[in-house]
Amino acid sequence: MSIERLNAQCVSCLLNKHLKNIPDSFSSAKKLGYMQGILKIIGNADVCMSAPEIVEQIDKFKQSFCENDSFSQIKDFYNNLLLGVEKDIEANIENSHNPLETAVKYAMAGNFIDFGAMESVDEQILKETLQNAEKIVINKAELEGFENEIIKAENIVYLTDNCGEIVLDKLLIKQILKINNSLKINVIVRGEPVLNDCTVDDACQVGLDKLVAVSGNGTAIAGTVLEKISLEAKGLIDNADLVISKGQGNFETLHHCGKNIYYLFLCKCEMFAQRFGVPKFTGVFINDGNLF
Repeated sequence: MSIERLNAQCVSCLLNKHLKNIPDSFSSAKKLGYMQGILKIIGNADVCMSAPEIVEQIDKFKQSFCENDSFSQIKDFYNNLLLGVEKDIEANIENSHNPLETAVKYAMAGNFIDFGAMESVDEQILKETLQNAEKIVINKAELEGFENEIIKAENIVYLTDNCGEIVLDKLLIKQILKINNSLKINVIVRGEPVLNDCTVDDACQVGLDKLVAVSGNGTAIAGTVLEKISLEAKGLIDNADLVISKGQGNFETLHHCGKNIYYLFLCKCEMFAQRFGVPKFTGVFINDGNLF
């Protein structure tokens, strides 16, 4: 059954983001061609396409006008920034009443580092978000179900999102392995650079590859489109007892897919805030089977 993943709010956001950032150096004719191309891509998008899929098409189109923005320095900066506080956060997790719950909260807080949903990341707000991570409220029933799934699982797939936050993903994975040390965990990252999303090189930079197996998904889509990722990545997901999905992009491309997925992210745009009936930057931790 096809799922309608596109909506008016997504279209409005895509238009605003990609039409207002036209380089000043473009001639009037070039600006017109650029705008018409963006409008054509969005206008021809099928309602079953997710926003991350449309953005991939826009990025390919933009390459004929100018080089896409490189996020390599941004990714390196936030990986190192979070590596710098990794030991302190890990100590907070270990000393907490419920280390798994606390690790989930920190991993959720790290999802603030998103240059796709937001135009910029305020470092001071990020610092405050991490400082207040343990105050995040998580549904107890959802957490209990998650822990029970970990205990009985044989293999788990962990879908990452952004650089920087992958350091906190690593700390969550450590706690998962303490609950079930016979688990096989496969971390799947983006197959090619896109925004500030994590690739294999980025995961290796923070030492994630020394803890679990890490592989790319074969695409440059800022999400996980099951019909487009590599056969290897699709096989890992299909055979997993449990999938942990980080970030809005993965949620947009996977929700209601029927798999045993726990979504973990911050609501960073109005559409997500309205969908879940919460203020912006509220954390969401929910199983696909419990979505409304």
